[in-house]
Amino acid sequence: MQSKKTLKVCSRCVSDKTVPGISFDTNGVCNYCHIHDKLEKEFPTGQEGQKKFLEIVEKIKKDGRHNKKYDCVVGVSGGCDSSYLIYKVKEAGLRPLAVHFDNTWNTEVATQNIQRVLKRLNIDLYTYVVDNEEYDDILRSFLKAGVKDIECPTDIGLIGTLYRAAEKVGVRYILDGFSFRTEGIVPIDWCYMDGKYVESVHKQFGARKMKTYPNLRILNWLRWMLIKKIKRVRLLNYIDYNKERVKKLLSEKFDWQWYGEKHAENRYTIFCDHYFWSKKFNMNFAQIELSGLVRSGQITKDEALRKMGNTKEFDTKEIIDLVKKRLSFSDQEFEKIMNLPKKTYRDYKTYKPIFERYRWFFWLLYKMNLVPQSFYMKYTKK
Repeated sequence: MQSKKTLKVCSRCVSDKTVPGISFDTNGVCNYCHIHDKLEKEFPTGQEGQKKFLEIVEKIKKDGRHNKKYDCVVGVSGGCDSSYLIYKVKEAGLRPLAVHFDNTWNTEVATQNIQRVLKRLNIDLYTYVVDNEEYDDILRSFLKAGVKDIECPTDIGLIGTLYRAAEKVGVRYILDGFSFRTEGIVPIDWCYMDGKYVESVHKQFGARKMKTYPNLRILNWLRWMLIKKIKRVRLLNYIDYNKERVKKLLSEKFDWQWYGEKHAENRYTIFCDHYFWSKKFNMNFAQIELSGLVRSGQITKDEALRKMGNTKEFDTKEIIDLVKKRLSFSDQEFEKIMNLPKKTYRDYKTYKPIFERYRWFFWLLYKMNLVPQSFYMKYTKK
């Protein structure tokens, strides 16, 4: 295996040859940096971004004027991004319903953050709690499948919950706390997700039926978009969003607590980040986020390289023991899981062939602001 020290690294960000699909131009700049630059033009910040932000807010207010209580739903996790988004949404005069998908693996600090922020802002919370035994069986299925995408059930469950909540309260806008400037650009081969993928993996490896899991099947998804006209909007893309300043603001205003590093508000995600992905697949998600921060000028490349070697230390044994206990794996079974042949989403049934075949259709949905640009760019490309 090629040594990390000899791997080619982008001359601008910290992404290297371990990132799937990476390529470099004659100046050594990676293709993900060029994608970032295109997104910068489409989603400006500053005065132009503020103007666009306010235009979207006024549109949401106008479309929601007949609803007595809410004009949008906002996904919340207790994390920095979603906490800041719902604060900005409320500040702009919108009437959000906060929506949380509880996969039963939350940390205590995340739960407290949600409660503190929403209480101070006087915002209602809708929480959907999946049956923990059913959900743990889905997680077992993905581990048995030998794939990287073991967080797929959480991501799809959240999106499914948001659409269901929007339909239930009669609003047409879902606001999520994604920003390409702070999240970076995740390769599809590191994070694939769709509802059919969840079903096909669980059908092959699961022991329980999916009864409470809020899956995102394509016909329901199309109905929500085309008939109910529900749109997903990423308002943070138009805001000058500096992560460190936002953490300080949230702490001062809401007594919000930082949980150590990105996505560490969930114990299963800590297992993924600090053990599973690096141990089994030699993946380092930190370089994706840090590359985004470098591209957007929030940190220098040297700072990012230092941070990559100084991530927060979690008690790996405690996390592994929790996963074994929750998912009913013996030591021997867990070791077998970690040594399974490596597979990808291509080894299972997914909606990807449909997304590719009808690329033109999803381009129209993207232009109608019904699907995010990132979905169109990654999921419809062969």
